[in-house]
Amino acid sequence: MDVELVSIGDELLLGFTVDTNTAHFARAAADHGIQVVRRSTVGDDADAITSVVRDALARTGAVITCGGLGPTADDRTKPTLAALFGRTMRFDDAIWESLRTRWKARGWPGEIPETNREQAMVPEGATVLPNAHGSAPGIWLEDHDGRWVAMLPGVPREFLGMMRDTLLPRLAARGAGGTVIRSRTLRTQGIAESALAETLGELAKDPLGVPLAFMPGYEGVDLRLTVRGVSPAVADERLAAAADALRARVGKWVYGEGDEDLATLVLDRLRARGMRIAVAESCTGGMLGMRLTAIPGASDRFVGGVIAYDNAVKVRELGVREATLEAVGAVSEEVAREMASGVRARFGVEVGVSITGVAGPGGGTPEKPVGTFCVAVDVQGEVRSLRTAGVGDRHEIRQRASQGALSLLRRVLARE
Repeated sequence: MDVELVSIGDELLLGFTVDTNTAHFARAAADHGIQVVRRSTVGDDADAITSVVRDALARTGAVITCGGLGPTADDRTKPTLAALFGRTMRFDDAIWESLRTRWKARGWPGEIPETNREQAMVPEGATVLPNAHGSAPGIWLEDHDGRWVAMLPGVPREFLGMMRDTLLPRLAARGAGGTVIRSRTLRTQGIAESALAETLGELAKDPLGVPLAFMPGYEGVDLRLTVRGVSPAVADERLAAAADALRARVGKWVYGEGDEDLATLVLDRLRARGMRIAVAESCTGGMLGMRLTAIPGASDRFVGGVIAYDNAVKVRELGVREATLEAVGAVSEEVAREMASGVRARFGVEVGVSITGVAGPGGGTPEKPVGTFCVAVDVQGEVRSLRTAGVGDRHEIRQRASQGALSLLRRVLARE
């Protein structure tokens, strides 16, 4: 089944709200054999909504809209699409009573505002889709040719809840199931996209007939394999074979699959070896510590850290030698190594990790341009370090540096 998604709202076009609903739907729908073939965004204008939905219906006959079901004047989705289908609007007493009950149950003062009556208006002949996550019900509107529009609220919690509870089961019942669109992603770090492609050779296009996409980001380069239009069992078999072929070529750079986070994997390895960790950060200003402590249960492995932004702090708190700073500067493997060893000793743990670098936009030199960062790890006295250069703005460089530190620690713990 092919569908189109239409997100509605001026706030989306103005950039005040980021549309996450359609991305979540596309991922969830794939397992049901539902393929999103186009995503559109339109403002709160009746003519614009009519135009984009009419065109989508002409292409696929299956459209899901998101947003514009509230009680205010800018919520125009229902009357606009009712007119497109040639339907009038009617007042639904059951919806109104449900809204009144919800208002009282929440303890809000007074009677429910009359403006909420708009949410009880539905197109003639429409099916009301229950919303257990909010006040605005969804609407299913279908014509005599079987073309349909499913209207869902724009609030992410409500949209996602209705997607799981109501919409996907309804689409599956219409025969969307049987085949799937399924992906498998290998996550790599420490190798550039072009180098990955060269190393993969003939596998870079479609390993074992499975299309491959390269997705670079600050965390590394993800390799996404996708199969379409086959049974779940066949999809899993083809994806597994293709993933094995990729690992045979580039496995040394693969740290995980799917949504696996490198910080989680590192903590798991530390836990398996009974080791605790402390961090020393300069240019990242606590970002590495944040990555680790964002993982539930991190307190059994992560002890603490030092943000040594100023050189005096590096000397006083981490034992970095002034002679080292004078000889090679703060952004150097030598200083990174002393920081890692210093924080390990200060906190009395088995593992110390450090980061120092030039995050920009200023401060770079020909020898150490913006984006240069050095990371080091000290695992029970065994010290390893790495200098590299990241691209992007200040935030991206700091993210790349924290990911690079985690990657180096993962390789040291794995004896790679």
